[in-house]
Amino acid sequence: MRTGIATVCLSGTLKEKMQACAIAGFDGIEIFEQDLVTSPLSPEDVRKMAADLGLGLDLYQPFRDFDSVTEDILQENLRRADAKFKLMSRLGMDTILVCTNVGTATIDDDDLRAGQLSRLAELAGNHGVKVAYEALAWGKYVNDYEHAHRLVDTVDHPNLGTCLDSFHILSRDWDTAPIEAIKPEKIFFVQVADAPKLSMDVLSWSRHYRVFPGEGQFELAKFMGHVARAGYSGPVSLEVFNDVFRQSDVERTAVDAMRSLIWLEEQSAKWLDANAASLIPGSADGDSLAHAARRRRYPMELATLPKVAEPAGFNFAEVKTDEPAQLETLLGQLGFEFAGRHRTKDVQLWSMGQARVIINEQAPSHSEPAIAALGFDVDSPVIASARAQQLRAPVVPRKVQADEEVFQGIAAPDSTEIFLCQGSPDGTAAWTHEFGEGLEHPAAAGSAVIDHVNLAQPWQHFDEAVLFYTSALALEPLPFAEVPSPSGLVRSQVMQTSDRAVRLVLNLAPLLQQGGRKSYQEHIAFAVDDLVATARAAQARGLDFLQIPANYYEDLDARFALEPAFLATLKELNLLYDRDANGEFLHFYTATVGSVFFEMVERRGNYDGYGAPNAPVRHAVQYDAAQYDSLHTHHMHR
Repeated sequence: MRTGIATVCLSGTLKEKMQACAIAGFDGIEIFEQDLVTSPLSPEDVRKMAADLGLGLDLYQPFRDFDSVTEDILQENLRRADAKFKLMSRLGMDTILVCTNVGTATIDDDDLRAGQLSRLAELAGNHGVKVAYEALAWGKYVNDYEHAHRLVDTVDHPNLGTCLDSFHILSRDWDTAPIEAIKPEKIFFVQVADAPKLSMDVLSWSRHYRVFPGEGQFELAKFMGHVARAGYSGPVSLEVFNDVFRQSDVERTAVDAMRSLIWLEEQSAKWLDANAASLIPGSADGDSLAHAARRRRYPMELATLPKVAEPAGFNFAEVKTDEPAQLETLLGQLGFEFAGRHRTKDVQLWSMGQARVIINEQAPSHSEPAIAALGFDVDSPVIASARAQQLRAPVVPRKVQADEEVFQGIAAPDSTEIFLCQGSPDGTAAWTHEFGEGLEHPAAAGSAVIDHVNLAQPWQHFDEAVLFYTSALALEPLPFAEVPSPSGLVRSQVMQTSDRAVRLVLNLAPLLQQGGRKSYQEHIAFAVDDLVATARAAQARGLDFLQIPANYYEDLDARFALEPAFLATLKELNLLYDRDANGEFLHFYTATVGSVFFEMVERRGNYDGYGAPNAPVRHAVQYDAAQYDSLHTHHMHR
């Protein structure tokens, strides 16, 4: 599949955008007119630079408000088009995007429109230019791709064809199956964009909230499957208008964009395989047959990635700090046991059952404790790493000595290191023998597993993180939620495996002031069989619980009419509670150390959530604690 991207997707100058696109590995680009107009580069400079970078110049865009106008306006539009066609000749470009009219259309007449498009196609032909006619979702008279293509068919000129844009089609819920009836030679260009499902006017939705494939909720694989079945084999190009992307690092955004097309290519191939049998008379289900049929029938080459299964579970979580004393105390109070120090590194291992926490002391001086790495159990770490690298994930090296585990590591968008570990049926980890040589291990005091990990995401990398975990680790994103906090709404995105063995919660969280410094808060949650017993034992060890206000328990009683003794136990131990039709959820939080705190949970029945109704309580209490710490620090330094 030939990959492309519109320069409007990226921040920076035209030169910076072109360089970033080449670094990310795109085959070609669309030149957005404003980027050229504001550039000091001449058209000839752009043409040479593209050639030097190995980039094709696939599309010049946009040419707006051409059709459905009076004759005097049409004459002006043809004059304007002639100037653009001459400019394209200097650029070495042969395809222009013409949008259906929004601003100047006054005559709703298909015969008139066809005649005007015919005159444009004739002029374009004289310059060796192809016109890709696109139906804008908010076009005044033409806003449906099928309507636009009927006009193209009516004109029947070799220099006039259709541009199919996934946003304009899917935002209006148009059926994509009719795409297959379009002659492939009449599909001049294909643009793709994803988007979250929002209730707002389509123009604002388009201008601000498009995202790269895999970062929204559109059925893009189905759209691309129909495009492939139509016989199209040209560029598949990203056209994404997004305020965040245009403020982010240009090279990083270009890599994220390329990752999205690689992911979409694979998903489209899967869709074609899954839907191939219906096109082959007498065929039976089967991957090999569907795969062969797709390869034989469609000229678009869709590459696939190494196949990996979803992770089987968490292997470990790592917190990095140069001052580990508070974390050591906190883990000990929760019931974790010290399992020793690494024999060659300044690293500790703490465990409770199959829940393992690494304290990495190899941190810069005076750095706050923060979640630095996560380990996941996978069937084949090497294959999983190869897939992630093809998706442009940076490799994280790990120095090892003889008889030490070789981890396959990649970096997530927020710089969290992701290590792919060889899973074990009994949940053990082979690398633990590197810790605690000669240490007397007491009998295990409790059993736990890592239930979920909550990672705070920088605002400019949130969508990138969703795509990363979807594509590289095969986690499934659930619809995002918004949780109120004293600092504003917190956007929360759950990523999980189908069996819930891995649950990752990505939060686009507001910053909290702590000790005069701004810090994101993240946490690791551990599941136990008996939370009340765990809490009582932790209380006896002196654990500093997050203090829950009495008002919460009055509200809890009003909502659930809990048995009085049980309610009293919850209140005594600062436990939070939730219930739904499937089961119950008990949990408590520790105080925060640096930017990290811990949560202990108990899931009863088939409860599958995270205690969402309790999240505003946690945020409020943590906010008050952060304000107190900041004020206390201020007075100490006066």
